[in-house]
Amino acid sequence: MMTRAGRLPCVGACALLLGALCVGQAAAQGIGPVAAQGGPERRPEVREGRSVIEFQAEAQREIPNDTLTAVFYVEASEAQAAQVADALNRTLNQALTAAKEVKAVRTRSGNSQTYPVYDRSQRLTGWRGRAEMRVDTRDFAAGSALIAKLQSLLQLSSMSFSVSPEARRAAENELIPEAVAAFRARADIVKQALAARDYRIRRMTVSSGGAPAPRPMVMRATAAAAADVAAPQLEGGLSQVSVSVSGAIEVD
Repeated sequence: MMTRAGRLPCVGACALLLGALCVGQAAAQGIGPVAAQGGPERRPEVREGRSVIEFQAEAQREIPNDTLTAVFYVEASEAQAAQVADALNRTLNQALTAAKEVKAVRTRSGNSQTYPVYDRSQRLTGWRGRAEMRVDTRDFAAGSALIAKLQSLLQLSSMSFSVSPEARRAAENELIPEAVAAFRARADIVKQALAARDYRIRRMTVSSGGAPAPRPMVMRATAAAAADVAAPQLEGGLSQVSVSVSGAIEVD
């Protein structure tokens, strides 16, 4: 009869043999190494003899700007801060009332500030203030007429043209099939360049170029003294809309 000490070498050898068999079976089944936090490590499956190529394609077009934005401002200087605020509010209220008569135009108040004025001896000499009003419209004719009317009350700070969210979304929806077709065409070029037999798409992401900020046209002219101001001729111009498709293909 073998002693306990005599059986220990056999038990250890059997355990090592069983562990080796388990490792060999796992390797044969393609099971990767076990992660430290539990569970097998998962990696993207790439078949033997195949390569994964990543690239992107884009489709774009120019569409007319359909939104006009004009920013007006008024300034006032008085001995008291309350007097400055009263002067600004009166002028803005008058301008807002005139703008509300135009149904195709949206208006809203902008930045407003009042600050003290000092002389060289740092003595308070008065107060100065500035207030803004913003006008948005898709009717350029109505916007042009209103701009001319408001310039008898306010100063025109800037005008800008942009594409409305609805028009941009519609253009992007039309560009998506073109961008996908461009991606597939580029995939064919990659396949031919690598002399591959075939390819399959592994991943694809569709994204748009976003909505860039409108480019303002800064106006340097001061407010007109008379009520009769010629309406400006407005040309909205064009903006570029783009859709890109990025992804990866597997070639063999």
